[in-house]
Amino acid sequence: MTMEPTARSVPREPLGDARLRRLVVGQGLAAVVDALFLVWLTLFVLELSEPGIATGFVLVAVALPRAVLLLPAGVLVDRLGPARIAAGACWLRVAVLLALGALVTFASPSVTAVALLGGLLGVADAAYFPAALALLPAVVPTGKLTRFNALVQGAESGGDLVGPAVAAGVIAAVGFEATLGGIAAMAALAAVALSTLVRAVRRGEATGTGPDADGGGERFGSARALGAGLGYAWREPLVRGMLAAVAMINIAVVGPVLVGGAVLADQRLGGAGSLGVVLSGFGAGSLAGSLMAGWRPPARRGWTVVGGVAAIGAGVAGLAAVTHVVAATAIVSLVGIGSAFLGVVIVATLQERVPERLLGRVLSLVVLATVAFDPFSYVIAGVLLPYGTTTLFLVCGGAVLACAALVATSPAIRSLR
Repeated sequence: MTMEPTARSVPREPLGDARLRRLVVGQGLAAVVDALFLVWLTLFVLELSEPGIATGFVLVAVALPRAVLLLPAGVLVDRLGPARIAAGACWLRVAVLLALGALVTFASPSVTAVALLGGLLGVADAAYFPAALALLPAVVPTGKLTRFNALVQGAESGGDLVGPAVAAGVIAAVGFEATLGGIAAMAALAAVALSTLVRAVRRGEATGTGPDADGGGERFGSARALGAGLGYAWREPLVRGMLAAVAMINIAVVGPVLVGGAVLADQRLGGAGSLGVVLSGFGAGSLAGSLMAGWRPPARRGWTVVGGVAAIGAGVAGLAAVTHVVAATAIVSLVGIGSAFLGVVIVATLQERVPERLLGRVLSLVVLATVAFDPFSYVIAGVLLPYGTTTLFLVCGGAVLACAALVATSPAIRSLR
């Protein structure tokens, strides 16, 4: 990539540079805000109405604009720079959270009003996710990208692990209004931290290391710019293979673990309550996998990707045979470790190797592959469940194993170091 001058200008380890500290603090807080707010939103909607369609309506209102706008947001990241988009998205989050807080405190909000504000948060998420990923190589030394991705993803996994209990406990103690105020305050701190990076990244652009420094920044319309990003991702075997692996893992793992895991818990593991134990194992595994990837980055990344995809597939298939909650938790924890480790390696590799002028668009595809296929995964789980959990886990695990074999046929991935 073209960021090596910036990389050489950062001499200290590992968080000695103030920009790196602000980056980790800003993105780490943003990840925790996401985890806490999702729980707050779910519980608040349940407070407004009976459990049922209202909760799904609000969550869809958040998820739909996020999925639809991810790819256009990638174009904006490449045109305006990741620091500007990430900071702007964070301030939009703060504004929406404050508006929601005022509505909750001084009025009796309807589900529709909450859904509309939730939709604006989905817009902010669509801009933030690819911008945050593209911002790392603009600030972090190239050789440390794996470590910093691990720190940020570790904060996200930690938020997912403890967020539900923390949010529920704080709501019970101080109420919805005060809890949302605390979440908004953390969002504001994240926005301030990331806003301080805008000027630093602008200096990089001025010295020839910015998004258009190589003369490759497209001046044509947004549709053609998006097409250029999609075309690059399809033509490059390395990018195409990694995107396929991310998409297959999300299609064949998310639904079976959540939907199939609930049925498995009820039928074999002693009751529905054991599902919480199993999913906690996944969260703990994800946190451990992120930290492991940062502590000891792999020397042979290509075979690590192949082996990681194969291990995840074997773990999902292995759930077909479990009959005890301890075994199920152990397997799901290993799947979490593999997924998180693989995520850090794949994102860091793309950040290093994709041309900077296309980085926002390619990383928006990574985020899209991560979040957009969840509904399909739930549908697949629902279609296969009538044939039994054994069939569900064997078919889905086998699909991931087949993907690992396909990825292994790519010379670009096998030779990756």
